[in-house]
Amino acid sequence: MQTETIKVKGMTCMGCVNSVKNVLEKIPGVSSADVSLEQGQVTVQYDAAMGGTTQLKEAIEDAGFEVVK
Repeated sequence: MQTETIKVKGMTCMGCVNSVKNVLEKIPGVSSADVSLEQGQVTVQYDAAMGGTTQLKEAIEDAGFEVVK
């Protein structure tokens, strides 16, 4: 398992947190997504065989949030 922490901009409430968590956990190979509203980030554990973090970041952006690069 790989662990990646991604900074996310635009989350303002627990609904946002749940949206990010749900979209990430639907991706095959993702075992968990721990989203922190206070820190503006998500820590994702995933199977490295699924690919890189590009798919994770695209899913966050598709949900309407900005990935801080």
